[in-house]
Amino acid sequence: MGDTCPFCRTPTPDSDAAALPLNQKRVDARDPAATRIFADAYYSGGCGLEQDVPRAIELWTDAARLGDLDAHFQLGHRYCDGEGVEEDVARDVQHWQHAAIHGHPASRFMLALDDIAAKLGYEVSLNRIKDMFMKGHATKAKYAEALRGYQTELEETRSP
Repeated sequence: MGDTCPFCRTPTPDSDAAALPLNQKRVDARDPAATRIFADAYYSGGCGLEQDVPRAIELWTDAARLGDLDAHFQLGHRYCDGEGVEEDVARDVQHWQHAAIHGHPASRFMLALDDIAAKLGYEVSLNRIKDMFMKGHATKAKYAEALRGYQTELEETRSP
């Protein structure tokens, strides 16, 4: 297709500003990727848009409902950091788990970070896994494994 839009066959715009109206048409048509692209632009203030984190959260939420895995990943970060939304461990894990189950590599990485860090003695990660367990997002076996690794690491680092 070269330099034409795969949806409307018009020539591809030369600038981000010229692409915005075309992308808006795809958002109006409920295209998950276009919705996420708009959310990314609002979050960063790119493509000639002013930065608007609440609008980005709203668009990422729409894109996630439409099945965009990158939108789930971004929402996981926002809920993890409490950026633009109230910090919510259960929701960040929920978004990352959904994306990870469907093969999103970065979401798998983020979920594994807490597990690995807890086993290496990082108390914050252990507490996050505990919170996940308490809310039903982690198994008892996963929490017990993280706790054993955490305790082993603490014992190994003790010095008389």
